[in-house]
Amino acid sequence: MASLYLHIPFCLSKCPYCDFYSCEPKTGDIDRYVDALCTDLKTSRAVCGGDDEGFSAPFTSVFFGGGTPSLLSASQVARLLDVAASVYGFAADVEITLEANPGTVSSASLMGYRSAGVNRLSLGVQSFDDAQLKWLGRQHDSTQALQAVETARSVGFDRLSIDLMFSLPNQTVEQLQQQCQYVEQLAPEHLSIYGLTIEDETPFAHQQQKNLWQMPDDEQYRDSFLLLNDRLTRLGYRHYEISNYAQPGHECRHNVGYWQRQPYLGVGAGAHSFIGRDLGERWACENSIEGYLHSIHEGVSPRTKIEGFDPQQAMFETVYLLLRCREGVDEADFQRRYNHSFATVYAAAIDQCAPYLTLNNGRWTLSLEGWLLYNYLIENFL
Repeated sequence: MASLYLHIPFCLSKCPYCDFYSCEPKTGDIDRYVDALCTDLKTSRAVCGGDDEGFSAPFTSVFFGGGTPSLLSASQVARLLDVAASVYGFAADVEITLEANPGTVSSASLMGYRSAGVNRLSLGVQSFDDAQLKWLGRQHDSTQALQAVETARSVGFDRLSIDLMFSLPNQTVEQLQQQCQYVEQLAPEHLSIYGLTIEDETPFAHQQQKNLWQMPDDEQYRDSFLLLNDRLTRLGYRHYEISNYAQPGHECRHNVGYWQRQPYLGVGAGAHSFIGRDLGERWACENSIEGYLHSIHEGVSPRTKIEGFDPQQAMFETVYLLLRCREGVDEADFQRRYNHSFATVYAAAIDQCAPYLTLNNGRWTLSLEGWLLYNYLIENFL
């Protein structure tokens, strides 16, 4: 299996917690960028090595991420999908996801995306609380968020994901319960639940340095995490990755491919690709929009190899990714990939991680408490 990631680095404004590269589009910027993406799609297969290097077609998933992909018109989305399908081909059951901000969609745009081939919508709601949305610098309010979900359903989206944030300063138990009530009411097939993290050099980082507010401590984070997990699992969601929940059969295929270290092609400014099979190589496109456009205009690949993996590095990355997932590390698959036993290579780490790491039916998995300590526990595998 292989996946395609299309990066759309445009935003109407920058959220104060975001450290991703993005810019506000000017007239004609998006058209020029889509032209470049199409050119890149037509030439990237040869650059990345094709099937001989472990990059197989057809694509089983396509993901429009950003930035704000819902700033693209439906015709631009359709054009990109048509080019990708003609060059690489799509599996019959291909999953095509588009990230959207609630304030940038309408019935017409969502209907257009559906007609273009998008069959999974990911809404960056973040919160259903207006005060929290304002503090987070979001450009929508709770009414628009609810309307976006209703509109998505009305035009036929039956695979809907919602992003929510927790561990916000002064967020109360009652507010968390309210978020869960909205989830129960709206019944999205998928949820991504992220604790707020403060990234260096962002407006939030500067505000925190001035002691304008305080982040929740570890105990508060833990309590919020467990509260959300309890409520969501009671609603029938499966906690299949540290930050992700899904109704059975609605896991995000695209992200599962990432976690399983499957090949993927990244197209667009700053997009990464993973090419190869068991060891693999990571490639990255020019990070700035202007740099990316210049490379395409000059007929030069915007993509450079940034990382190769020796067996030790590949094994660690496999463990790092799979222990985030409920399925964990499959002993037999690990042996097949690397000709080494997981239990032998990581005997010391396994001992250090007890009792959070257990073996059941040939799979090593972390417990819920282990996920809470993931960043600490994973260091034992280095």
